[in-house]
Amino acid sequence: HTRFLPVSVGSEMCIRDRIIQMCKTLGILTKIVDRPQYNQKIGALAEISGFKEDKEIYTKEEFPLEMLVFSGMNQQQIDSFLKEYRNRGIEQIGCKAIITPDNVFWTAEKLFRELLKEHTFINSTPDGNHNIH
Repeated sequence: HTRFLPVSVGSEMCIRDRIIQMCKTLGILTKIVDRPQYNQKIGALAEISGFKEDKEIYTKEEFPLEMLVFSGMNQQQIDSFLKEYRNRGIEQIGCKAIITPDNVFWTAEKLFRELLKEHTFINSTPDGNHNIH
């Protein structure tokens, strides 16, 4: 089923609320992922069959940026989401991912750290493009 996982960061509640409202109008289910859940596998957070939530609570630091994870959405649905996101002028979120056969087994923390590396790399190049030869 179509699901969109905005990971919560305390100072970004306004952005989160705007995204949730937009998802409602697009018929997209949302699930807020808060800090105690950051050690859970992405598959469990997205409620994918075969994944169970770990009982351990995440006690490390809060993520410094928002993260958005798309689950069960086809390319047309993602494009529609992104177009509406831009049309509404919602502040950009650099850490976005689509659930893949690999990252479905990662914890939210691991996925965030990988996305943060990419986000930092892309934003460190003069034109925002990373042309690797």
